[in-house]
Amino acid sequence: MKILIACEESQEVCKAFRELGFEAYSCDLQECSGDNPEWHIVGDAVKEAYSGKYDAMIAHPPCTYISRAGARWMYPTAGNLSQERFKKAMEAKDLFMMFKNAPIKHIAVENPTPLKVVGLPKQDQVVQPYEYGHPYSKRTLLWLKNLPLLEPTEIVSDYKPYLPSNTGGKKRGQKYQFKNISQRESSKTFSGIAKALAFQYGNFIKSENVAACG
Repeated sequence: MKILIACEESQEVCKAFRELGFEAYSCDLQECSGDNPEWHIVGDAVKEAYSGKYDAMIAHPPCTYISRAGARWMYPTAGNLSQERFKKAMEAKDLFMMFKNAPIKHIAVENPTPLKVVGLPKQDQVVQPYEYGHPYSKRTLLWLKNLPLLEPTEIVSDYKPYLPSNTGGKKRGQKYQFKNISQRESSKTFSGIAKALAFQYGNFIKSENVAACG
């Protein structure tokens, strides 16, 4: 069973599937930082998603221009939409939809909360790191195709935002985990969520295959 982890260079999700015996491959335009280049494809993740080689895909399309966290750049002055930013957001939406509509039986597409103006379809689920053993909040949305909702594995009651909100939270005295964090680190999937994706979706796909074989 082959699984594509699209737009992932950290290999966090890829390794979680590999640990459970799945033939998983991360794919990104850049080299991986996950120390397993033999499981990494440097190239166009959309092309890979449409190759017909995979039974399932977990996709993490770029969110820079469509995330609600970038609202202050989409609306640099009150009520005025940045046409340049909006154009880039629409290009990012097209890429997102290509992953969502890929010809793969089982798909989960992950992204943060998008700006309403982008017009992404409604998500199937919202997950938080504190539901999977991490003492942080970082709202993450899932769009699912032929996959069940992800079940929490370890709920942590004492948590704080992983990142500043970019919507005035810092001015309000909001406490968060990191003041300076790279975009690469901020977009990395939490290990608890990665393990839940691999275990729950991996078992679901295996059980479906067994049932299909009769």
